[in-house]
Amino acid sequence: MDNMEQIIIASIVSGAICIGITILLGKFRKDSASYSAERIKNDAAKEAEHIQREAKVSAKAELIKVKEDFEEEMKLRRQDQLNNEKRLSQRDENLERKADVLDSKMTNLERKEVELKNLQERVIGKENELQVKISEQIDELERIALLDRESAKKMLLEKLEGKVKTESGLLIRDILEEAKLKAEREAKRILSYAIQRYAADSTSNRTASTIPLPSDDMKGRIIGREGRNIRAIEAATGVNILIDDTPEAVVISCFDPVRKEIAHHLLERLIADGRIHPTRIEELVPKIADEIEEEIFEAGEAAVLETGIHGVAPQVVKLLGRLKFRYSFSQNVLKHSLECAFFMGMIASELGLDEQKAKRIGLLHDIGKAVDHDTEGSHAVIGADILKKHGESKDVINAVASHHGDVEANSIYAVLVNACDAISASRPGARSETTELYLKRLEQLEDIAHSFSGVVNCFALQAGREVRVVVEPGKINEGEAHVLARDICQRVEREMTYPGQIKVTIIRETRSVEYAK
Repeated sequence: MDNMEQIIIASIVSGAICIGITILLGKFRKDSASYSAERIKNDAAKEAEHIQREAKVSAKAELIKVKEDFEEEMKLRRQDQLNNEKRLSQRDENLERKADVLDSKMTNLERKEVELKNLQERVIGKENELQVKISEQIDELERIALLDRESAKKMLLEKLEGKVKTESGLLIRDILEEAKLKAEREAKRILSYAIQRYAADSTSNRTASTIPLPSDDMKGRIIGREGRNIRAIEAATGVNILIDDTPEAVVISCFDPVRKEIAHHLLERLIADGRIHPTRIEELVPKIADEIEEEIFEAGEAAVLETGIHGVAPQVVKLLGRLKFRYSFSQNVLKHSLECAFFMGMIASELGLDEQKAKRIGLLHDIGKAVDHDTEGSHAVIGADILKKHGESKDVINAVASHHGDVEANSIYAVLVNACDAISASRPGARSETTELYLKRLEQLEDIAHSFSGVVNCFALQAGREVRVVVEPGKINEGEAHVLARDICQRVEREMTYPGQIKVTIIRETRSVEYAK
């Protein structure tokens, strides 16, 4: 019995233990499930927060991109608006200029109309006077028919007296004509004396120059790998480098003598230095251009010193030096100005005029040609405006302005400079119209290409058979470059007359430069 009780008690205890263990296991499972649910909830919250942050960043980036696109579009629209305003401003200026010309023509027409009216009134007055005289003659004839001998004799003497007066008038006219002939002979003597006292070199190196090379190997170095050096030289200076079969020599060809001079100096330095590559070429060109500017000022100073005039403004001296590189019908304008100055000085001394003033007018009479490609109007009027700004005297300004008849001459110096200009320009071999027309055609070709928006620079090459146009890559894209080339071709075909065909090349280059330190 005692064993049975022990077994029952043990069974009860075991059941209690099992129940307790079951209860503990249930509670543990419940706690584990709660913990897992909490952890999942936290992970979901973190994931949602992460997704929200990424969405904000993406939205912010998209907003920035939209803002940048909007700003770029507004920038392009503002640029287009500025270009339109510029074109409208130029159009307004042209219209105002045309209006001024029309006003001037209307004024001249009104003046001519007044003169014509006055002339008509004078003709009517003369006609009335003639009718009165005819009536008087008729009355006189009627009276003569009734005169006696003495009265007729008196009338005859009066007629003879009138005839003598007429003959004396004819004699005076002959004397005046003889005096004019003597004056013309004296003028020719003075001019021939002045011309024979002055002789100037009339030759010039116009469009090409030859550069001697130390060896034929130097040609290959000038050309460079795949022609990169010669292309860099042509692009930087705007000239055409001709490589032919001539041993140890290359030829520079360009219608602009300033560019040709820069290229000439550039090649000489590259050959002497031996370092020929695009970077070196781009470094030397600005330096040589500055040296050419100094040479221009020195040429102006030399011209002023050679003629012996004083008190010329430095700006005028610089413009005078630019005439060294300017030609008119193949005649060097600076040499032409010096010729006119010496002619005027010699003739003024013969006529008893102010020799220094005459030389000053002769030297400065074509100063407007230094800037006439940048300024609208006749070079004579442009030059007069320049001299007026720099304090020249009224006689000098009027002589320069009137030497081609643009304004009325107010002094003998104005007539004298017109004569000396014609003497210098018309001497044998002084000018060649064909060359001048050729150069004007090349200048017109460059002006047409430069007139388009986005063009940085342009160069006429191959004797006008090619024009290379450098554009800003930020303003002209690849597609617009093709359109620009076509637009330039159409305008050249419409506005120019030329033999053969002209190639238009658009150069759009983007460079990225960094420095390793």
